[in-house]
Amino acid sequence: MKWWEPLLGILAGLAAIYLVLLLAIWIYARRHPETVGLNDALRLLPDLLRVIRRMGADRSLPRGVRVRLVLLLVYLVSPLDLVPDFLPVIGHADDVIIVAITLRSVIRSAGPVSLREHWPGTPAGLAIIERLAGLGPTAAKSGQSDGA
Repeated sequence: MKWWEPLLGILAGLAAIYLVLLLAIWIYARRHPETVGLNDALRLLPDLLRVIRRMGADRSLPRGVRVRLVLLLVYLVSPLDLVPDFLPVIGHADDVIIVAITLRSVIRSAGPVSLREHWPGTPAGLAIIERLAGLGPTAAKSGQSDGA
């Protein structure tokens, strides 16, 4: 095995995960046009990746939050999955589910204010992420977390 083959496999896996998440966001935007426009939905994934990186690098956030983000990235890069990626549709579904659960946990722990500070995207994209994180409309509008 050549040195570049595992690297190529990791990059191919990341590209596949990216495409599956992008497809899921596109489907959501098509089914819920009143919630988010298609352009905002397609911009959501890069913004989501940037917010994960920014929050993971923020030393003011609790260590547990940063550890969860690092573990999420390790899982996504790892060639081992709960469901093998070569299975159509469900092969990448476990990645999407783990991303959603981890983000929900991280955003609830770090709080909506921290999410807003690190969010690089549009207000519509932020509203979607807040809704996926289970933030209530009061917390999402006021900028206050439940624990503050």
